[in-house]
Amino acid sequence: MSDKNNPFFVGYLPVPGPLRRFLLLASVLVVATFLFTGLLIGSTQDEPPASGFRFDYGRQTVTGVIELTPYPLLRVTQGNDLIKPGKTLMLTSAGKAGVDMRAMGLEGQLATVSGIILQRGTIDMMQLRGGRQGLAAAEGNPPEMVTEQLGRWKVAGEICDGKCLNGAMRPGRGLAHKACANLCLLGDVPPVFVSTQPIEGSDFMLITGPDGTRLPDAAYNYIGQFISLEGDLERRGDILVLRMDTTTMELIDG
Repeated sequence: MSDKNNPFFVGYLPVPGPLRRFLLLASVLVVATFLFTGLLIGSTQDEPPASGFRFDYGRQTVTGVIELTPYPLLRVTQGNDLIKPGKTLMLTSAGKAGVDMRAMGLEGQLATVSGIILQRGTIDMMQLRGGRQGLAAAEGNPPEMVTEQLGRWKVAGEICDGKCLNGAMRPGRGLAHKACANLCLLGDVPPVFVSTQPIEGSDFMLITGPDGTRLPDAAYNYIGQFISLEGDLERRGDILVLRMDTTTMELIDG
């Protein structure tokens, strides 16, 4: 015989009192478990570095040596309180455009640049003002710039454009991210490889084609995707430059 004192759930009838209390307690425990697990996982993740235009710095003007990698860099020789000598700045124009044509005749020479800093973690970029106010030859003899060769590396991560990576735009992931990055890179914005693990103390590095050539056409098929590749690494001031081997690019499932 059935025990009338033992609560029994029937779908079309109200939940018996003892079962109601049990279900309520179980629901609270399940929700609390998920919240605790989420907080625990989140506490183990590194906080992403702040990024974007540093309008709080105001317009910055510094002098240094222009290098083409082939993407323009400024190796700062005369800085200020915010941008110290020895700093290396990637250079870009407003919008989705680089400064290749403006910097072409200044390679290896002293130049004065002026503009707004974009910053994320260990990597910095300057968006130049227009015309000679943003980039002009400076007087004096350029000091010799040292490039340190760091050997061949295999890295995993993602190829992005340096401007959006530094916070100029935040398209997120997927097709919008890939399309935005491709447009910037086609406009000669310097490309950056974002590594899954720090390499020589940095998560970011300027990436070029073999022997310091422009990013090859084959690389555009891999923009904004998780990949592995090999290349020769070098240090220019405080920035790393990876000269990729296009034959080693592979998509990584994940």
